[in-house]
Amino acid sequence: MSTSENHLPGLDLTGLREHIDHERPGLVRDVLRGELIEGGRSNLTYAVTDGTSRWVVRRPPLGHVLATAHDMAREHRVINALRDTPVPVPEAVLLCEDDDVIGAPFYVMEFVDGTPYRTAEELAAIGPERTRGVVLGLVDTLVALHSVDPAAVGLSDFGRPEGFLERQLRRWGKQLAASSSRELPGIDELQERLGKALPVSGPAAVVHGDYKLDNVLVGPDDQVKSILDWEMSTLGDPLTDLGLLVMYSEQKGDGSPVTTSGGAPGHPSPAELITRYTERSGRNTSAVAWYTAFAYFKLAVIAEGIHYRYTLGQTVGTGFDRIGALVPALIDRGLSTLQEG
Repeated sequence: MSTSENHLPGLDLTGLREHIDHERPGLVRDVLRGELIEGGRSNLTYAVTDGTSRWVVRRPPLGHVLATAHDMAREHRVINALRDTPVPVPEAVLLCEDDDVIGAPFYVMEFVDGTPYRTAEELAAIGPERTRGVVLGLVDTLVALHSVDPAAVGLSDFGRPEGFLERQLRRWGKQLAASSSRELPGIDELQERLGKALPVSGPAAVVHGDYKLDNVLVGPDDQVKSILDWEMSTLGDPLTDLGLLVMYSEQKGDGSPVTTSGGAPGHPSPAELITRYTERSGRNTSAVAWYTAFAYFKLAVIAEGIHYRYTLGQTVGTGFDRIGALVPALIDRGLSTLQEG
């Protein structure tokens, strides 16, 4: 870890310590040291320690301009609301919406020690039997999340379930229009067909918005210890989470930054995941093909946005040069999924 108090990019550790001492006297016992946790592509995540205890700090990316896309209060609110439910979340320590403390709003939560499995190769290392258990546990944890009564945990106003799917499709369409600089055959057809076949949503639930294996921490017992990255959470149609999980289960890793774990030996098939979710949640999943195709559309838009920023020289990192080539395949899979459904 960095031994500097002041020179961690995006996090003023001295200001952080002073704020924690004011809000939670006695919590921090010594000089804070920290490091940036790699892997995220949106909000910045840091691990900090006083040599005895460890915490995690989340803040918006450097130079962020869209406050609603990086709402620290929203993330803090949802994990705090879920703390006494069966849903595994870190304990929320404090929220600070004052930009002057570290340069941006932030929140602090407990550090949860666990493994974020991101690729088929990482799962292959634990073997087929454990891989199967981990992924089925991921489904069970999603069922637990969607079983929470939003009103009972103070989240009845956390989103607007009415018209949720229509708004989501419109939002991602606008995102595409704002970040595309080339012809993408089939993308307009995919969006149009999704719009014409909007399913009727069932009972609303707390939706994570980006639920996948590398957004959870798995413990040594192969159980999900914590769900992370709640920045897209809202109140809406829970099958959008299921569709995303199914989509990632269909993917095969190719070394790109949007690869998934679906190709690992022992990984349950998409059909198995759907059946387990259906049986344990009691929800009607007959329209899951639409939700999966919508997930492909969203990922195509996200990947195109990354490609667009890469072409402008605004994205730094390895693998981003290959993202653009993935977009046509995502569009094709979205269209074929709708056809099959």
